[in-house]
Amino acid sequence: MAFPSYLVPNLWTLTLLTLLAASVQSNFIVFDDDPLQPVTQDETVSVGGTVTLTCRVAASDNSSLQWSNTAQQTLYFGEKRALRDNRIQLYRSTGTELSITIGNVQLSDEGEYTCSIFTMPVRTARATVTVLGVPGKPQISGYEDTVQEGGKVTLTCTSSGSKPPAKLRWYRNQEELTGRPDVVETNPDEATYTVISELTLTVGRSDDNTLIGCAVDHPSLSSGEKWTEQPIRVLFTPDVTIQPQNDLPREGEKFIIQCIGNGNPKPTSYVWQRKDGELPLLAKVDGSFLLFEMLNKSDNGVYLCQADNGIGKMQGEYTLLVQDPTAMSTSSGVDHAVIGGVVAVIVFILLCLLIVLGRYLIRHKGTYLTHEAKGCDDAPDADTAIINAEGGHSGAEDKKEYFI
Repeated sequence: MAFPSYLVPNLWTLTLLTLLAASVQSNFIVFDDDPLQPVTQDETVSVGGTVTLTCRVAASDNSSLQWSNTAQQTLYFGEKRALRDNRIQLYRSTGTELSITIGNVQLSDEGEYTCSIFTMPVRTARATVTVLGVPGKPQISGYEDTVQEGGKVTLTCTSSGSKPPAKLRWYRNQEELTGRPDVVETNPDEATYTVISELTLTVGRSDDNTLIGCAVDHPSLSSGEKWTEQPIRVLFTPDVTIQPQNDLPREGEKFIIQCIGNGNPKPTSYVWQRKDGELPLLAKVDGSFLLFEMLNKSDNGVYLCQADNGIGKMQGEYTLLVQDPTAMSTSSGVDHAVIGGVVAVIVFILLCLLIVLGRYLIRHKGTYLTHEAKGCDDAPDADTAIINAEGGHSGAEDKKEYFI
């Protein structure tokens, strides 16, 4: 409903009317079924967001609705803007509704907003706007250098700017960990909080290159929206294994075994030994490799390799058993056995096919009688034989010819 400019009250007048409405309302009982009683609802919004305030009445008597801020300054009177704040805009204005929006909400916008309708008596309703302070991205401190296996590391996670105070959660490769209770500090310049959490870990070699994460849990954020990670490096002694060049060392052939040390850092020193004796004269040490130029049965024995990475020393062993030159490798023997089995199956199938085919042909061999064979034994000549055959001579014995 539009009003002539001379009918629209100025800001001071509207403010006075709002205060008068509050004092007059205390002398009246407002019933729930009053069709002119404004209805509002509380709203929650994050800093920087937009909130919509809606005021409705069930029926209209042509009276205008009004929104006022926490300082009782009139924001809108019907469709008319009363406060020059570009963040506040008219959303909808009808005879029964007045809705406005407040954009780029700040913490100072929190509080009670009042909707009024200037009837007699003046009726009001209040809506509480709660503004959430959005926490900043968490920061992890306390990790400076690599940690030796079995040592402890203490990490600190900090996030500022939350309201209400955020909750910090610790994770190790997506597995949630339990840290110390959060410490909450009030920021002196604004009504927000800084939250601090500590986590102490005893690390092992399995924690090397593990990601320790800290996540912020807050109503203004979606799950996992603000998260930071810190990789952990752990120093540990090497695990040592000895790997042969192949699984069949044969006499007279060249043979190599390698000492493999998995540690952090990688081993830099390797020491080869032969258990209960000296290394063979023809065996050559080349760092992590032990080379045999020509294997001999006298090279049989247990060989030891010690790897050192500066954190510690670990040892592995390998038993060498030299085979005859004619020995076949296990894999070769397996291949030949498979091939022999396949050939035997094929031969068996072919023999079965031949037997079945032979039996089939024998069962289906046929017979036939020629005209000359019928009664030719009793005929003096060929003409008589033919006549006897056509007459079906009963005493003649059939002559049979077989075909296959």
